[in-house]
Amino acid sequence: MKLLFLDSPAFAKQDMLDAFTDCGLSYDLFIHEGYHDRKNHAFDLAFDKAVEAVSYDFVFSFNYYPILSNNCQRHGIPYVAYVYDSPLVALYSCSLINSCNYVFLFDKATYLTFHNAGINTVYYLPLAANVRRLQSMVCPDAFLTKLCVEVSFVGSIYNEDHNFYDRLDKISDFTRGYLDSIMAAQQKVYGSFFLEELLTQPILEDLQNCIPYQPMSDGTESAAYVYANYFLCRKITSNERLALLKLASEAFPLKLYTHQPSDQLPHAEFMGPVDYYSTMPLVFRHSRINLNITLKSIRTGVPLRCMDIMGSGGFLLTNFQSDLLDLFVPDEDFVFYESETDFIDKIRYYLSHEASRQQIIANCSGKMAEAHTFVHRVHSILDVLT
Repeated sequence: MKLLFLDSPAFAKQDMLDAFTDCGLSYDLFIHEGYHDRKNHAFDLAFDKAVEAVSYDFVFSFNYYPILSNNCQRHGIPYVAYVYDSPLVALYSCSLINSCNYVFLFDKATYLTFHNAGINTVYYLPLAANVRRLQSMVCPDAFLTKLCVEVSFVGSIYNEDHNFYDRLDKISDFTRGYLDSIMAAQQKVYGSFFLEELLTQPILEDLQNCIPYQPMSDGTESAAYVYANYFLCRKITSNERLALLKLASEAFPLKLYTHQPSDQLPHAEFMGPVDYYSTMPLVFRHSRINLNITLKSIRTGVPLRCMDIMGSGGFLLTNFQSDLLDLFVPDEDFVFYESETDFIDKIRYYLSHEASRQQIIANCSGKMAEAHTFVHRVHSILDVLT
């Protein structure tokens, strides 16, 4: 089989390409800057040229792109999209029902939203890791002292000056207070998402007056979906990460790998960003506890960060995400926390119980290699396609 692979930025791109090769598939890369557009004549012409020159069994992309789906529909070529982002407003394009589509969603709640609406082009498929690559990496001795630490966090704290929520500077005091209240409530709840339904019409009108949002020309997304997921969820995640990292860094040595430091975390050791392929797996392996604090817009799914930690031979402490229970056993393969107190208690426990920590790492490493590599996911995709 041969596929056309959209060459767009994606953390796991090379791992997926390697998995296709390992499964005996060949591929060509398709490069065009217009893939984010809903309509782009130059993109259409470039796609026509690519697929008319070679016979492809399917087209693949990480995340879903309506323009790619519509082009595949025109040519009668299956389109496989493996979604790893949430939110992803492109999923609300009318093109999602195109018969060419095989859209694999890593978040079961998102999958069920579309599946229960009668859309039969979506499938549930968790993310994965290239375990062979990750566990074969060796850290140079000179680098070990920089990486070794009790606790680490790799990821954004969403404290950029341009974040959407902080641009809502003209909303009323009532709206501000209402939003702060529902965000504080959502921050404390795992396993249930209620922000969208709590955005009443008067609140939405105030938000629209401040930063208007109109659905895409082919989109069915609501304004409530966009404000809840792109504005409020990122702010909640920022608040949650800062609060938990502050607690952890005040109690334990903590290294923070992120783009922008925060003066709210004076006790954390700011390490700057880390390269995804060359260094991040070594951070995970040489941190005794790796923290995952999931972006609130990911309803139930297991983020790629969790898979990367577990695939690298790292110990994972995460918030609760129900999809984890489809794949792993709590306190056997990973550990989750349920509150701020539980968060600190579990860090303290596993830092002082090395045998238990090592056993969890061993269990999880074996399970990742046996069932959760990108090769396994390619086989799942091919089972659906064929």
